[in-house]
Amino acid sequence: MQQGEHGEALTACCRAYGAVLGRLCMALLGSQADADEATQETLLRAHRAMGSYRGEGSIKAWLCGIARHVCAHILETRRKSRELAELVVVPAHDAARFADLQRLRSLRLALQQLRPSERDVLVLRFVAELSHREIATACNLDEPTARKRTSRALAHLRSILPGDAP
Repeated sequence: MQQGEHGEALTACCRAYGAVLGRLCMALLGSQADADEATQETLLRAHRAMGSYRGEGSIKAWLCGIARHVCAHILETRRKSRELAELVVVPAHDAARFADLQRLRSLRLALQQLRPSERDVLVLRFVAELSHREIATACNLDEPTARKRTSRALAHLRSILPGDAP
């Protein structure tokens, strides 16, 4: 990026962080189509902003911060008011998979009950696997605040989840 070779830098970012960005967007948006769109938009915005990248924090944290903003914009403009109905035909031999899907659905519903700032730090920590320092960069916080917000969000999530959920 510093040499102005933004095309090559974008290609390197796609290879290194494309999957992480896709998982992050999927966790925030809950729809594969929306996640794919958000990942592409994140990379386009990153490409346009490469000339102004200051090098503070990791590239991964910078990209996740952009993805977080893109996802927030998508959620705001589309006002996701519909619930996704899961129609699953469960063969008797696949009961464990069904139980896993139910736990995943419970977790997604619990995440929706959190404030966006709480949900963001948990998704950045456990889906994008960012460190607290990288979360601080992505969310424009200092590191102690990122640690505290993550801890409180996790406690809040645990209080919302049903007793049998992990």
